[in-house]
Amino acid sequence: MNLRNPAWLLAPALLFFAFFYVLPLLNLLQLSVAGDAGLSFYARVFEVPLYWESLVRTFGIAAAVAALCALFGYPTALLIHRARGTWKLVLTAAVVLPYFISVLIRTYSWMVLLGRNGPINKLLLALGVVDAPLPLIFNRASVLISISAVLLPLMVLTVGGSLARIDPLVQRAATASGAGPLAVFWRVLFPQTLPGLLAGVLLVFISALGFFITPSLLGGPADQMFAMHITQQADFLASGGFLQSLAAVLLAVTLLVVAVAARFLGLEFIWGGQKAGKPVRDVARGGAASWRHAVLGRVLDRMADALGWPLLRALGAVPAWLGRLVSGALAAVALLTLLLPIAIAALISFSDSAYMRFPPPAYSLRWYEKFLSDPVWMSSLGTSVAVGLLATVISVVLGTAAAFGLVRSSLRGKTAWMTFLVSPLIVPGVVLGLSLYSLFLRAGLAGSVPGLAAAHAIGGIPLVLVIVAASLQAVDMRQEQAAAVHGASPLRVFWFVTLPAIRPGVLAASFFAFLHSFDDLVLSMFLSGARMTTLPLRLWGNVNYKLDPVPAVVATFEVALIVAGLFFARSAWAARQRR
Repeated sequence: MNLRNPAWLLAPALLFFAFFYVLPLLNLLQLSVAGDAGLSFYARVFEVPLYWESLVRTFGIAAAVAALCALFGYPTALLIHRARGTWKLVLTAAVVLPYFISVLIRTYSWMVLLGRNGPINKLLLALGVVDAPLPLIFNRASVLISISAVLLPLMVLTVGGSLARIDPLVQRAATASGAGPLAVFWRVLFPQTLPGLLAGVLLVFISALGFFITPSLLGGPADQMFAMHITQQADFLASGGFLQSLAAVLLAVTLLVVAVAARFLGLEFIWGGQKAGKPVRDVARGGAASWRHAVLGRVLDRMADALGWPLLRALGAVPAWLGRLVSGALAAVALLTLLLPIAIAALISFSDSAYMRFPPPAYSLRWYEKFLSDPVWMSSLGTSVAVGLLATVISVVLGTAAAFGLVRSSLRGKTAWMTFLVSPLIVPGVVLGLSLYSLFLRAGLAGSVPGLAAAHAIGGIPLVLVIVAASLQAVDMRQEQAAAVHGASPLRVFWFVTLPAIRPGVLAASFFAFLHSFDDLVLSMFLSGARMTTLPLRLWGNVNYKLDPVPAVVATFEVALIVAGLFFARSAWAARQRR
């Protein structure tokens, strides 16, 4: 192994992606224009009002979700950034914890919260605000609330990373110069975090384009999103290439948004790279930032000129407590939106009722006994664990090798390679699942644990790559060089020096890769076949047809698993810091 230029370590991940990622997508595009159809299927997508209106509606919903996440996510990130000690840890956990809980389970909780007999309607009736239960479900509002709650942590974490890179001395200097809190925010804090905010908005928008679980369960006929057409017609995969053309249109729209965003923020915004979070006004310090941030800076300057200095002086006169009150209220609503569904699901899991009902009429462990003693549920759980473990092994081995090859090599075009390796994070799951279906049928992988694990690893490898690459960048290379100078082979250097240094990152990446596979529903719907049922698939059937409290039991177990994993990761990191 060439320690000085280990670029060859990228080869395993690239070969894996070539077979399981690039080839299926190319095959999907080929099927969409195969035979005598040509581009007629694409013409049908844009000529039939059902599909064209659905595409426009999807853009509108995604934009509204991005706006809501920005409105509530920015104050939440600011609150976490300003917190200290235990409070900072608690608030961070309150955001991170819901992000790794299954979208299906969180949607199930919102069905309970917003239902006709749910706690919100009962509270409104008890307070006398309404005389009859409000229709809070099966409409656009419920879709926007639930999708925003799912994607809000993505916004908070992205903006939080941008806030963490700000020099606190800059804000202190502005305050010492007589600027009020709101003026400091508008002229100092906001310009430096604008790239991170825009990156969060775009990531939320792109993620929302491929949603189908939440609108399927909480939306009405007028809230049908574009991805839902692909899943609803997945039973008719033999009907020419029209289904593939639907997926190709969704993929093209997603990539178009990414391309436009990359023009202004750079491709690094996809994985939270440094460029997307650099201060806008870095151009004033020797031209260190790109021209994209210079454009953003000029836009902000023009906005300030348009508003005028009198308005800025007026902002400076606004008392600090008022700004903190508004910001704190928005953050409180965001945190309540994230945590309330989890608390509701935990309480329902102990219900004695035969269907989901809140508050429970009585409490018991009957649904825990049902879940743990039912061979059908246990079989699905065992399948998900087996698939998740194998997918984790694939993701960690290939992702860690790729991270080492990128970080420690002298390879040219690292940004391009990184973009390609993390690109599965932005490809809608329904597109990837449909593209893999044909390949898996020909290769005999449909309905098999290895096949589904390989499919899940397509999304697990980018997670591992990003986390491990960040850990590698924090390692002092002089320790590796010292070991090599004293005669240690490259393998021994990696095993005894590098790996212990990045072990917390590798363990965290393994945990997140397992959760990614364990919670996956979309790929499992396309690739499990009739012979295999994962736990998310079993939950999907239960939520659609039974609506008993078993999904709440699964949610409680998953929360306990994530809390244990986060506690273990924190303990491992603290032990490393002490060493």
